[in-house]
Amino acid sequence: SPFLFTWFAGSLASCGAVTFTNPLEVVKTRLQLQGELVKATPGMAKPYRNVAQAFWVIGKNEGVRGLQKGLGPGYMYQIMLNGTRLGLYAPIKDALYWTAAGQPRGAPQHNIPLNVAAGGACGVVGAALGSPFFLVKTRMQSASKFAAVGHQHNYRGMVDGLRSIWRAGGVRGLYRGVDAAMLRAGVGSSVQLATYDLLKASVARELAHRGLTDGSTATHLLASMGTGLCVCVAMNPFDVVSTRMYNQKSAAGGGGTLYRNTAHCLYKTVATEGFFSLYKGFLAHFLRLGPHTVLMFVFLEQIKALGARLA
Repeated sequence: SPFLFTWFAGSLASCGAVTFTNPLEVVKTRLQLQGELVKATPGMAKPYRNVAQAFWVIGKNEGVRGLQKGLGPGYMYQIMLNGTRLGLYAPIKDALYWTAAGQPRGAPQHNIPLNVAAGGACGVVGAALGSPFFLVKTRMQSASKFAAVGHQHNYRGMVDGLRSIWRAGGVRGLYRGVDAAMLRAGVGSSVQLATYDLLKASVARELAHRGLTDGSTATHLLASMGTGLCVCVAMNPFDVVSTRMYNQKSAAGGGGTLYRNTAHCLYKTVATEGFFSLYKGFLAHFLRLGPHTVLMFVFLEQIKALGARLA
C-alpha cells in the first residue's frame, strides 16, 4: 500500500540520515544540558565552549563510539517518528482537504494552514510512539566520564536503559516528558513538511528555466536546506525543554526531581538562565538538522523514485 511503502521509505531514509548526523546530536544534547538551572557568571567553567570545541573534546576523549552514542535508540526513534509521520502525512492531508474543502485526492494541495495541521498531527503521533527511544537516546548521549553535564544515567545500551527505566517507573517512567516531545515534534513536523512542500514547488518553478525537473536532486537539496533552517528556529526551545525533561534524575514513581512538567521546565529554565537559554545548542542543532533534513528528503525522493521504477 502507499502508506506502508512511504513508511518504509521514510524509515530507511531517516535512518540513513541519522547515521551521519548523530555526532552533532550528541554535541547538541550536551550543550543544552550544560549550565542547567545555573545563572551564568563571568569565568564560569564550561567543559563545552562551542560546537567545534565540544566535537573535539568528545572525539578526543571518547572516540568514534562517544560521538555515535545513542545511535541504536536513535535508529528506533527515527523509525517510529519519521516513518510514521512521513507515512501518515499524505493520507491525513488528503482527509483534511476533503473535509475542509471537499477536494478529492490528487488535486493540488497548497493550502498552508491545512498542510501545517497535517504535518503537526503526524509529528505528534510519531513522537508519542518514539518517546521511550528518545528518552534512552538522550540519556546515553549525555553520559561521559570525561566532561559530564546533566544527570549521568550510565546505561550499558538501549535494552539496559529501557529495562532500567521500566523497573524504576513502569509506563510512566518510559513516557516521562512525552508531552514535551509531542510539542517538539508537532511544531517541527508542521513546519518541516509544510515548508518542504512549499519550497519544493517554488524551487522547482525557478529551476525549470534551467532545464531541471521537479524530481531533480538540486530541487530537493535547496528545498531541504531552507526547510532545515525554518524548523530549527521554530523547534529549538522545545528541543531544549525536551532534552532536560528526559535527562533529569528520576524520582520515586517515575517522575523527575527537577521539573514537574513541560511548563514548569520552561519556566524554571527561562527564570534561571534567561530567554536565550532556550536557544542553547542552536548552531549544533542546525548543523545536525540541516544536513539531516537534506539527507532524509534526498534519500526519500530517491527511494520513492526507485519504487516507482520497480512498480
